[in-house]
Amino acid sequence: MPRPIIQSPHDTVDAADPESLEEVAFGVVQNEADAMLRFAANRDPALISAIRLIHASTGPLIVAGIGKSGHIAHKIASTFRSLGKRAAFLHAAEASHGDLGIIHDDSVILCLSNSGETSELSDLLHYCRAHGNPVIAMTSSADSTLGQFADIPIAYGKFREACRNGLAPTTTSTLSLAIGDALAVGVSHLMNVMPEDFRRYHPGGKLGTRLLRVEDVMRKGDDLPIVAPDTPMSEVVITITQKALGAAMVMDGDELIGIITDGDMRRNLPNLIHASAADVATADPVSIDKSMLVSDALDVMGRLEISVMVVRDDAEGGYGLVHIHHCTSGLAK
Repeated sequence: MPRPIIQSPHDTVDAADPESLEEVAFGVVQNEADAMLRFAANRDPALISAIRLIHASTGPLIVAGIGKSGHIAHKIASTFRSLGKRAAFLHAAEASHGDLGIIHDDSVILCLSNSGETSELSDLLHYCRAHGNPVIAMTSSADSTLGQFADIPIAYGKFREACRNGLAPTTTSTLSLAIGDALAVGVSHLMNVMPEDFRRYHPGGKLGTRLLRVEDVMRKGDDLPIVAPDTPMSEVVITITQKALGAAMVMDGDELIGIITDGDMRRNLPNLIHASAADVATADPVSIDKSMLVSDALDVMGRLEISVMVVRDDAEGGYGLVHIHHCTSGLAK
């Protein structure tokens, strides 16, 4: 005979009741959102002090924690790295077994512990005091051991966790993550991080490709279809076909006279056999600087209904060509 299933006295939610489950699920989101809003409303000046301290340091930021706080610390360190500030995660327990060597002389230490009483942080904190490394605490109470030890305690306050028993790190871990993002974004603001800096740390994936510059995909040098002003159109057609860009650049030495596209040839079809490149070329063609984002170049071509543009190198002089296919294939990588 099967043993009876003993229901927990705390099991008050009917799993078959979609309304009850909806209240639970969205209640979690609301609980965590309320915590972040409350912290934001308090405008704790310690957050700004911590940002300035991290920005001023020349060593890598060390973000330490254990358990759920350790997972959040991992992500915070990763966010700092992606924004150009050197940072590394330090497992609080492993710190006592050789990993303290990751700390540089000018490192700031960011310690995460909701209770502020995590015993595994002890050796790390003593090391920081002995070697003069400043400590930023992210904890619930400034009166905790960690809060009192820290040079800058970011004490976010007491919150009931969103789990049904109020025990599993949920609300506090989400709040810690948000505070970590605020620190990282604040430091990147002081560092004046630009899109090209961000791309340098994100060369792969869709985000990286959306930040491609025209110079990354354009054709230049020997790949360009260049003809002289007096080149017969019969030879221009051969050049356009060989270079497969759908256009030719008419150059008089280093001077750009104009550009010949498939459209230009169609418009001059009756006289094409007797014409030279200068007769057919469009003078002062649309041009862009090589530093323009590929996505912006696509917008220009779409708005003007053209498929190829001249690229200027305003810094060093010279020209290139970019085709719409170069842009779309670059963004599709």
